[in-house]
Amino acid sequence: MTAADFAFVAKLLRDRTAIVLEPGKEYLLVSRLTPVAERHGLTTAEQFIDKLRGGAEESVRDLIEAMVTTETLFFRDATPFETLRAAVLPALIAARRDTRRLNIWCAAGSSGQEPYSVALTVAHHFPELAGWDVRILATDISRDMLARSADGRYSQMEVDRGLPPDLLKRYFHKDGTAWQLADDVRRRVEFRPLNLAQPWPALPTMDLVFLRNVMIYFDVETKKAVLRRAADALAPDGLLVLGGAETPFNLVDCFVRAEDLSAGYYRVVRPPLGGR
Repeated sequence: MTAADFAFVAKLLRDRTAIVLEPGKEYLLVSRLTPVAERHGLTTAEQFIDKLRGGAEESVRDLIEAMVTTETLFFRDATPFETLRAAVLPALIAARRDTRRLNIWCAAGSSGQEPYSVALTVAHHFPELAGWDVRILATDISRDMLARSADGRYSQMEVDRGLPPDLLKRYFHKDGTAWQLADDVRRRVEFRPLNLAQPWPALPTMDLVFLRNVMIYFDVETKKAVLRRAADALAPDGLLVLGGAETPFNLVDCFVRAEDLSAGYYRVVRPPLGGR
């Protein structure tokens, strides 16, 4: 792959998604784009890049779908979800007892395991929320992932990764070689497309925002903008949840670590500097 081809795709990705593709990742670009080229009736990744230069929106969408990272699993890293069950949801239930409403946002939902882990936690451990207005919003830049997530169907390997056997037995049923999530749990989650690097649509005030394992792909300025928008989206007593390798420190000053909770939970401490 020529340096010019790599630079063109890297800039396109950065402009459209804020994903940073560093030099030295040419091999990744070739491996991800070769199958896409073949679907377009082409032979090589370079030929697909030539097509990209024409600016066809369909080709750009295919590029984005190929390059976004969709690695996820049920109850990923375990501790944030145990904290959600043991401390965060009980506190939110007490604070929202008058309105009986909770808004939770999983901002990089990928193939759905994270938002469904939240929904399973609610369904299994908090039956008192059955009469509440509990809205779980899951967004992602990948429309392919969103379509797959809404189906709630997972392979044996996927349910073996992180999903407790008792939850599998109670909330899933076997459908051919796949496992199908129960409709009453699926209906708890709404899936929508959203590009975190672009202006956000109007959102309801969120009590809890999961923004895990996505900012690692962004440059510093994009991280700052996303964190400020997350602060905008949160209720004054809401919580932000980041991945283990992510932090708002040295980026923005509108979050502090929630010292009474596990690592990864942060509280809003002042109005954010930026808007949506």
